[in-house]
Amino acid sequence: MAATFGLAMSPVVAVACTDHYKEEMAMAAARQAANASGAKVKAAKADNGKSNGKGNGKGNGHGNATPGASTLVTTPPTGASKNVEFIGQLPEAVGATAINFIDYPGKQKVMFVTGRFGLKSYDVSDPEHPLPLDSIDMPGFWQNEDMDVDPKRKLVFMARDPRAFGQNQATGESGVYIVDANKPHDLKVLSYTEVPAGHTTTCINDCEFLWSGGPRPADWQPSDWAGRPIFAVDIRNAKKPKVYGQPLDLGRNDGVTDYAHDVQIDEAGVAWVSGAGGIRGYWTKGRHWDPVANKYRVASATDPVPYAGGKFYQSNQQTWGGSLAHNMARPLEALGDYDAGQVALVTIENFTSSCATDGRLLIVDLADSENGQAWSSTEANPYRLPTIAEWTPDGKPGSLPGAGCSAHYFQYRDGVLAQSFYGQGTHFIDVSDPENPTQIAYYRADGGSHWAPYWVGDVMYIADGSRGVDIIRPTYATNG
Repeated sequence: MAATFGLAMSPVVAVACTDHYKEEMAMAAARQAANASGAKVKAAKADNGKSNGKGNGKGNGHGNATPGASTLVTTPPTGASKNVEFIGQLPEAVGATAINFIDYPGKQKVMFVTGRFGLKSYDVSDPEHPLPLDSIDMPGFWQNEDMDVDPKRKLVFMARDPRAFGQNQATGESGVYIVDANKPHDLKVLSYTEVPAGHTTTCINDCEFLWSGGPRPADWQPSDWAGRPIFAVDIRNAKKPKVYGQPLDLGRNDGVTDYAHDVQIDEAGVAWVSGAGGIRGYWTKGRHWDPVANKYRVASATDPVPYAGGKFYQSNQQTWGGSLAHNMARPLEALGDYDAGQVALVTIENFTSSCATDGRLLIVDLADSENGQAWSSTEANPYRLPTIAEWTPDGKPGSLPGAGCSAHYFQYRDGVLAQSFYGQGTHFIDVSDPENPTQIAYYRADGGSHWAPYWVGDVMYIADGSRGVDIIRPTYATNG
């Protein structure tokens, strides 16, 4: 744990307590109070990061219950594919970073797309023929990877990175917008809250709370932080979110507080935080054994109980090497010779080298990590998870030498991982035998940049930073 913290700390949740940090939190609270009227503004301009952070509170779509005309482009791109049928492209969503869906009465399904443009909604009740509904325009917005939604209250959450609207990472404002999507054809910003982290935000405990994390350091952070940890936001009253002042997931990188990039919730309810220093899982409700405190206690979104996790190596690394655990999943089913919940699928983000040496999909073994090792690991006495296997598109069919290459977001279904790799497209990998991951299909559009794939029945939507949204139908199940 960081030595500069001056207040008492639990083993898991330390109180943020440098003078500069407390000053920043006080300033944020003051700014938030001053901007409280933002929830009442129906059509505020995007603020370019210089003023109140309200964004466009109304949106500029056609604003009625009748979907707009189709914008689908059905001309197949050049590139490479196998066992995939191209359906179409939504080019107006160029800059897309993430997608999510909400079901509405009358069997209506609505897709929400976020990106550098802000937020767009589409009726995808017929997934092969998406129809535009509305948009909230925030030119220069960043970044809202892995966008989350509340399907019950019909809310969309947008994480504002400090680099949004032309700001910089060290001094820029970060936070979260909550969008009222009860009328998906008439989107409105319900609230905006400044949060000390804002690269991603994730629903915790059925969207009663958000966990926001990342990115790298801000000027106001304690000097011994290497990145931003997790901050919890109480959104039980979505019009008046409350930021919890104690950061979570501290000391994640061999005792150093570092970049907590994203959070995924498994089917058992464990919240897995990925970032610099690997993966760490937490219980956020119920009574559980705390291997750090060495006792049973009740978990909450603001005081989670450690479960399992740790760091790991790519095969070419003798040390961690600076790579970032980007996102993960823990299937709660037996895979090969591994018990249910024993295997974690983890991506390593890479911007500096080819997939030959970095940016891989890793399959790691969690079985021996439930004794708090990830919370006691240090450089002098490190704990590492065993790596079962790795997979890279480098040199594989469908890849393109020289194109951007990094394992990014994926979706797991029925033993197959749909894994996006930026410029290398999306590859479908059979991981039913974790020791022998095998490619069975792929789709890569020339000039594309795949961020994340999403299943809708037998159709897949892909958020592409360069092309917008691509829609495909994988056919490997029928083609064999």
